[in-house]
Amino acid sequence: MEITGKTALIFMLTDPVEHVRGTIIVNKSFEALGVDAVFAPLHVRPADLASSLEALRRMLNVVGLGITAPHKIAVIPHLEHMTEVARRVGAVNAIRFNADRTLTGTNTDGAGFIAGLAANNISVAGRRALIVGAGGVARAIAFALADEGLVELVLANRNTERAVALAAEIAAVVPSCRIVVRDANAQDIAAGMDLVVNATSLGMKEGDPMPFSIAAMEPAAIVAEVVVNPVMTPLLQAAAERGHAIVSGAEMLKPQPRLEAEFLGLLPNRRG
Repeated sequence: MEITGKTALIFMLTDPVEHVRGTIIVNKSFEALGVDAVFAPLHVRPADLASSLEALRRMLNVVGLGITAPHKIAVIPHLEHMTEVARRVGAVNAIRFNADRTLTGTNTDGAGFIAGLAANNISVAGRRALIVGAGGVARAIAFALADEGLVELVLANRNTERAVALAAEIAAVVPSCRIVVRDANAQDIAAGMDLVVNATSLGMKEGDPMPFSIAAMEPAAIVAEVVVNPVMTPLLQAAAERGHAIVSGAEMLKPQPRLEAEFLGLLPNRRG
């Protein structure tokens, strides 16, 4: 990839930054799509988020931003505009700089997760799923799964109040999906589930505890991750050793470069 003065710059705002590997996937995808853009991580601490955004507004060849933990919810007050999906989910993972340098936020995590499942021949309609976590990525995945026709969605989070609040939000817009909140520490948390999703950052750092117990999972249950690095988290390794089908965090990321390139106006929007 050749970077010139014509190359569109996109920065991913994150804290910490050392674990980031998803930029490799994005840049390879941009190259394959023929998009003259480059994606790079920036280490931005929460206290510096507002000032960083203001500085980036003044860098005219920065066309957009990727937003990841811990900024996906915190960034919202700094935006002038949000797409309907971002407003509904209450979290942002991509920002567009408009011609007047105002900011529009959207969220492609849910669509990316569903597309990643589809690429692995997994459908969720009529099935039961567990999501552990209630942060930005968990919210996006939860709404997307409910929209896909789940019969039951189970939410669990260390902060139970956040899981209860998210359950109420989803139930209000997707009443056909039964929403249940469970104790994240329960040993039988995954019992009866067809799909279990780790939507926390646990597994990213060496020595992290398992995000939840897989002891009671049904043999046919599928385990999915959002952690991209390492590819095989302890959760995925343990699930694979038990014979479960697994979906790595990279599968959610792979469809997103096209979605974000369309959002940024670097590719035609196939959905109009």
